[in-house]
Amino acid sequence: MKTLFSFLLAGLLLVLSSATRPLAGGYSVGDQAIDFKLKNVDGKLVSLADNQQAKGYIVVFTCNTCPYAKAYESRIMQLHEKYAPQGYPVVAINPNDPAVAPGDSFAEMQKRASEKKYPFPYLLDETQAVAKAYGATRTPHLYVLKRQGNSFTVAYIGAIDDNSEDAKQVKTRYVENAMTNILAGKPASVNSTKAIGCTIKWKKA
Repeated sequence: MKTLFSFLLAGLLLVLSSATRPLAGGYSVGDQAIDFKLKNVDGKLVSLADNQQAKGYIVVFTCNTCPYAKAYESRIMQLHEKYAPQGYPVVAINPNDPAVAPGDSFAEMQKRASEKKYPFPYLLDETQAVAKAYGATRTPHLYVLKRQGNSFTVAYIGAIDDNSEDAKQVKTRYVENAMTNILAGKPASVNSTKAIGCTIKWKKA
């Protein structure tokens, strides 16, 4: 009986675990990133291929509701303001299931983008397929992509900087340091850091 109970418990934990974690895999630095076509808050579909002038992108998986995402919101906007003119605009993607996090619904995304005057697209990953393909697990979770011909290669993965609580106390700006290398035609000297944020709210199986 004890063995049967242990078996059932293990099965239950496996099911619960699969409902809250992404599929195994995701990108490593150097991988070619897939393009996507996701709905922006203005109702239009957006893909990486749309902007032929882009030298790359700063792709950020983020959301409305996570305290970490809110803490980084202005810093994400500053990244766009600094690097979009240099060919690396921000593309923000909300991967959260609104059934789990109602504050991350498309209507709430539209409201947030309007209130904060987002200067970049804010896209809904409704199926969560893009987040799973990239291997995103947190909000925010950031990927710098570099154009190579008609495709994009992952050049940096991870956090924006080393202080999620206070922008004034930041000592190391991971993304800005990586961008300095990338814009100089070099690989990022630090190309991967641990993303700090809320776990993505995955659809339940």
